[in-house]
Order: sequence, then C-alpha cells, then structure tokens
Amino acid sequence: MTTDLQTPASPAPSVSLWRQAARTLLADKGSMTALAVLCIIVLACLLAPLYAHYVAHTDAFASNVAGSIVLNGHEVDIMQPNDNPLHLGLSPIGPTGHTAYLLGADSQGRDIAARLLYGGRNSLMISACAAVLCLFLSTLVGVTAGYFGGITDSILSRLMDIMWAVPVYLFAISLSIITVRHGLQIGPFTIEADNLLIPIIIIALVYVPYAARPVRGRVMVLRQAEFVTAARCLGVPQWRVLLFDILPNVLITLVVLGPLLMALSLLAESALSFLSLGVQAPAASWGTMIQDGEGLIYSRPVVAIAPGLAIVFVVLALNILGDGLRDALDIRNATRRSR
Repeated sequence: MTTDLQTPASPAPSVSLWRQAARTLLADKGSMTALAVLCIIVLACLLAPLYAHYVAHTDAFASNVAGSIVLNGHEVDIMQPNDNPLHLGLSPIGPTGHTAYLLGADSQGRDIAARLLYGGRNSLMISACAAVLCLFLSTLVGVTAGYFGGITDSILSRLMDIMWAVPVYLFAISLSIITVRHGLQIGPFTIEADNLLIPIIIIALVYVPYAARPVRGRVMVLRQAEFVTAARCLGVPQWRVLLFDILPNVLITLVVLGPLLMALSLLAESALSFLSLGVQAPAASWGTMIQDGEGLIYSRPVVAIAPGLAIVFVVLALNILGDGLRDALDIRNATRRSR
C-alpha cells in the first residue's frame, strides 16, 4: 500500500471535503468489508473474558495438563498419547468442534480459542497504541524539520537517516534485549520488563523515520504555499500558522498512514513476542501463541496456524482500509467528484 499523497498545497480541507471523503469510503465495498472484519475481530477479542467464562468454561492462563473434558458423554483427557507407533509422550487434544476446546489445547492444556481472543486483545492494543504514538512522534519531528528547515532540519534528518539505516527488526530486537531484563527507566519513572508499555514504545520508535519523512515532505510543500506566506506577511505568530494552517493539511497524511502503521506494528509485535522479547508470560499475544505452537506444528498445527491466520486477516484488512482511505482523501479526486 502506498502512502504518498501528491496533493496540491491548499488551505485546510473543508468540512464538505471530509463529508465527501466519508461518502466515497462508504461506497467502497472493499474498504467497508475490511472495516467490518476489523470490527468483528476487535469485538470478539474484547469479549474474551465472557467467552472463556460463559462459553468455554475455562481459564485461558491456567495449566491443565492433568485435566479432562466431557465430549459426547465420554470423559476425554486433555493430554493424550501421541500417534506414533510406540505411543510415547503426550499431545494436547485437537479441535473438538464443541464450545469447550473448540480449537483444541496447547502444550499446557490451555484452550486455544480462549487464548486466541485474549492474545488478540494484547496484540491489537499494542499495535494501535504504537501506531498512535508513532504518528505523534513523527508529526512532531516531521513538522519541526519541514517548517523550520536549516540546521534543525539537518540534525533531525540525519538522525532519522541513522535510524533508517538500521533494519527495523534488528533495531527493535536490540532495544527489546536492553529492556527485557531491567525494564525501562524514564526519568524518575521505571517501567517493568513485563509492562506492555515497553513493546509499545519500542515499536513506535523504530517506525518514526518511516512516518516522519512523508510528513516532513508535506510540510515543506505547505511552507511555500500562498496561504502560509500570506499568514506570515500578516504577522501571524508561528504557532498559529503551525496549528491552524499546517497541521490540518498534514492530518490527511496522518489518517492514511494510520492503518499502515498499525499493520506494521502488529507484525513487529508478533515477531518480538515470538522471540520472547515482546509480551511476557503469563500474558498472551498472537506472537507468543505461535511460539507455543512451534513444537506442535506437525501434531497439532492449529496451535500456530490459528494466531497466524488472525494476523493475516487483520493486516490484510488494515491494508485494504488504508488504500480506501488514501483514495477517498485524495483532494484532487474529491474535487473532481464534487463538480
């Protein structure tokens, strides 16, 4: 999905243009389908405690290797003998098709369906918060560099270039290794290693260069626009120019970048959690669930496939929605449609 909005410099988009963009987005069946899928997944994850308590009747975080369930009137052990000729070792029960252990169990005897919803809560929350924080930091850096230029732009741009030169996952892994043992010290505040704020901050930081560049480019164009020049000539304070002339025009770029950054943040969070550098036990995420299913990939592949498919659906839906937002918020297209 591309995010480059080559729109002409103009005063802040009017309310009518936003309404026109909303109508265009609502008419886009692909975007609406993607939005519906996202809403269903988010709602299902939010209802995870209700599902675990009232439907599955299980504790998604308690080990249950010695437990059993009743299926079709028969008591069945959660951990069953392997299917190898010697029947050595135990494997968790597979998908039952019933409310209890709908997708089977993992190596600890925990309900996969319940953990999938609980893990989705953490994965979606971390990716959404990381995207919002990344957009805030990127706006701060991009607007400052693009509007003031000169030495300020040079320093910030070179700093972004240094961060850009380091591969995203290598940068994220390096920061995670530093914080996974001792937590994160920010002034007088200490964030513990198992706090979800740590992966949020790390993921947001690594993607700042990727979002700050288009913001900086857009601000550099706006800085030369006639309405900004006129405001300067009239003696309007710089903070008012930034707040009322620059930021409203940058908002379109931020809205389009939002879904893409959330998708990238979800992939980064899953990768870090898979490597035990993101969400820490006993909490769960889709990345930690894939790690749990790594050793069962041949006997009980659903343990790893279920969270993997959830990631695929969410990332695909976010990309489709982002494309729809980009097309709907293109000022040139909106102007043609309004004629």
